[in-house]
Amino acid sequence: MNQTRTFLMFALLAVAYFLFLAWEKDYAPPPPTTAASAASTATPAADAGVPGAIPAASAPGSAATPTIAGDTASATPAAAQLITIETDVLKLSVDTRGGSLVHADLLAYPQAPRTHKAPNPPPTVLLTSEPERYSVAQNGLVSSTDTAPADQPNHLALFHSEKTAYALAAGQDELKVDLTWQDAAGLKVTKTYTFKRGSYVIGVSQRIDNGTATPWQGNAYQQLLRVEPPKAGNWLANYTNPETRSFQGAAWYTGEKFEKLPFKDFAEPKDQLNATIKGGWAAMLKLYFVTAWIPPADQTEQYVTQTINPDSAHPRYLIRTVGPALSVAPGQSLTSQSRLYVGPNKQGSMDAIAPGLDLTIDYGMFKVIAVPMHWVLSQFHAITKNWGVAIILLVLLIKGLSWKLTAIQYRSSARMRKLQPRVQALKERYGDDKQKMQVAMMELYKKEKVNPMGGCLPVLITLPVFYGLFFVLEYSLELRHAPFLWIPDLSAPDPFYILPIIYALVMLGTQWLNPVAAGMDPTQAKMMKVMPLLFTVMFAFFPAGLCLYYAVNGIVGLGQQWWITHHIDREDVIKPKAA
Repeated sequence: MNQTRTFLMFALLAVAYFLFLAWEKDYAPPPPTTAASAASTATPAADAGVPGAIPAASAPGSAATPTIAGDTASATPAAAQLITIETDVLKLSVDTRGGSLVHADLLAYPQAPRTHKAPNPPPTVLLTSEPERYSVAQNGLVSSTDTAPADQPNHLALFHSEKTAYALAAGQDELKVDLTWQDAAGLKVTKTYTFKRGSYVIGVSQRIDNGTATPWQGNAYQQLLRVEPPKAGNWLANYTNPETRSFQGAAWYTGEKFEKLPFKDFAEPKDQLNATIKGGWAAMLKLYFVTAWIPPADQTEQYVTQTINPDSAHPRYLIRTVGPALSVAPGQSLTSQSRLYVGPNKQGSMDAIAPGLDLTIDYGMFKVIAVPMHWVLSQFHAITKNWGVAIILLVLLIKGLSWKLTAIQYRSSARMRKLQPRVQALKERYGDDKQKMQVAMMELYKKEKVNPMGGCLPVLITLPVFYGLFFVLEYSLELRHAPFLWIPDLSAPDPFYILPIIYALVMLGTQWLNPVAAGMDPTQAKMMKVMPLLFTVMFAFFPAGLCLYYAVNGIVGLGQQWWITHHIDREDVIKPKAA
């Protein structure tokens, strides 16, 4: 198996995979409207949650099943306002309607690379209340009594804040923002957000002060709502957009296992989440970033997923955790705690926030290969301070480790190349009799001790490495907006198409060292000749980090193949018969 066929196999597998993803997003049938989802659409408003009963986590003496209602507020509710909160890494908007986080800017992660023309691009938006990109984090308390939803401190209740703007001052390491709610009977809830310098973890507490004459019983809950990101205008844009190719949906951790649910499967009853989990978390994932509610590790919660308004233009997908039953006697207080992570999906640092959170960087079935590769790449970056140079060093390391394996492939190809005149003579002798031609070729290979499949084993061994590295370079946050020479962003296509052209030249050199095998179908032979052009077009839309890896890998491989071919051509491999 020659090098060109190896490239062809990789290309066809990759193109088939990406085309399937693009087709699935563009033409997949709409999810069916099940009875369960239809029952959950009782006219919620724009930022409504999910109506319907949610079973409480089992606990001794637990209260009755809580009901988390939709927007059943009056037609003329009191006006809410937005509170702005700014730390050194986050800029947030909190709606006093429920105390929900409805906007989050990640100040250290701009939407586009910094350039001379645009030195200060806007920050990445992870949470927003815009309908087409809706993504919010909500939390609240729900009573297990017969109290009307409008009279409960849930995510639709109107809270009060002393100020409309808060900021972490210079030299200040912690910032607390309080929002309060109180009913006519004397029940008071204080929702406190705690921010720390340099941290994307937000502490969230809900203090219940029962000033009524009767015990208060209920549950605390947290939920994330999001719509599916808008699609690009055509399949090519979807195919070339890493964010479109990446996983979009909800994920959770059971304390032992990481699981996820894509948006397209939310409406399937068999895929919906409804489980009791201890020591877990619930998240919404997007490329490079994650939003996750993290309950206390020692607390058992009920996890559910659901679809809001599945028949609307922008259905909303929800993942929720409901805590154990709470009981507050008259004149007593109780505080419910949780944490919210709103930030980058950075390899190696997430597990320190919560066990299993590192799994949100999902490299799929090649994780066992991708994670060590990412570690090695990070070590090279620590030395060179440039991700492009780190990729080149990684290529050299992998080529060094696989040198003997690839040498087997190149020697086999070189010996096959040297036998081409004799193979061509056999073809002329037997003409169209393919059976006799194959028998004669096998006898020739056996006589000259040449294995035509000698290059296949190295390819099969290196194939997992190929895909593991593909996911590392495709999904690693570190390569986002990382510059290298003329390239402003290794996670975006090469703006001048230099790397795709280099790779095409490498393929031409490889074809020169591997002439078309005798007996190859003419159509296949023509396809081999146009492969460099096809690869140039395909790589023109790939992230530059991937193209850099393949270009350098191809150059090193071409040099190795030329050296081996040169020496074998000088050997007397085909010895004359003894007289």
